[in-house]
Amino acid sequence: MSEALLDHATETIRVGSKSFAAAAKLFDRDTRRSVLMLYAWCRHCDDVVDGQAFGHKRGHNTTAPVDAAAQVERLRNQTLSAYAGVPQSDPAFAAFQDVALRHAISPHHAFDHLAGFAMDAADARYETIDDTLRYCYHVAGVVGLMMASIMGARDAAVLDRACDLGLAFQLTNIARDIVEDARIGRVYVPAAWLRDAGIPGADVADERHREALARVAARLVDHAEPYYDSALDGIAALPLRSAWAIATARRVYRQIGIEVKRRGARAWDTRAGTSRATKLRLLALGGVDALASRFRKPASRPSGLWCAADRHAAHAVGA
Repeated sequence: MSEALLDHATETIRVGSKSFAAAAKLFDRDTRRSVLMLYAWCRHCDDVVDGQAFGHKRGHNTTAPVDAAAQVERLRNQTLSAYAGVPQSDPAFAAFQDVALRHAISPHHAFDHLAGFAMDAADARYETIDDTLRYCYHVAGVVGLMMASIMGARDAAVLDRACDLGLAFQLTNIARDIVEDARIGRVYVPAAWLRDAGIPGADVADERHREALARVAARLVDHAEPYYDSALDGIAALPLRSAWAIATARRVYRQIGIEVKRRGARAWDTRAGTSRATKLRLLALGGVDALASRFRKPASRPSGLWCAADRHAAHAVGA
């Protein structure tokens, strides 16, 4: 694993996700390298399909329009090539190849992730919360599965908890970015929820609907809570430093949702996040969570959550 690849991956997460970058520093050296490498690939694939850089400047791209479907197919072919052991010239795919082969990450997981970008390329629409959660699985839940593989998790019950954390993260992201996403024509909030709130699907970004949209965002944040709770019970199976990193990431992302809900109609005036002081406090609390997990017997996974059967069905659709 070259230092150039690691530098590329480190810069990618520094620019692309300050929230996860802070938690990633807690991993042991080898785990952190692999986590950064995987993140670099995920970020690269997302950016290629959206025609952006590091997840930024969405809706402000001045280059020629991107043929998103063609880009997804190219990413699939590059991923096949990486798994076949063909040397990769693209830094993101060289990083992914190293991690995927080193940690035996299932090709099903990688292609499930790319299926999420295919949903964006196809301008998929989401009628129900289960539809939204299926999208969340592809773009984030399966990333939790791949991250868990890096940390040595193989038990199906632990993997379900890792998937739950990814689902919670993405529900939080959707709530935070509703307006930004809607401005570029993407609406991940269930259409049924928007109708309940009296918001036309084409007018989600309209400032006239901010009060109603705040109630929809709060509903998303609340829906993420049982997934955050489920994920906490999964960290007991991880090595202590990995448990600390994941517990911290869980607290940081959950705090973003709390902030979105607190702001109400002003949630989208500026992008919701956490301050450095807050991150340090949550880092300490994540350490407490990690230590406590060593002495707590995990509860059964709550009934009613988007479950493994749904996850396997999503794979069948995305294959």
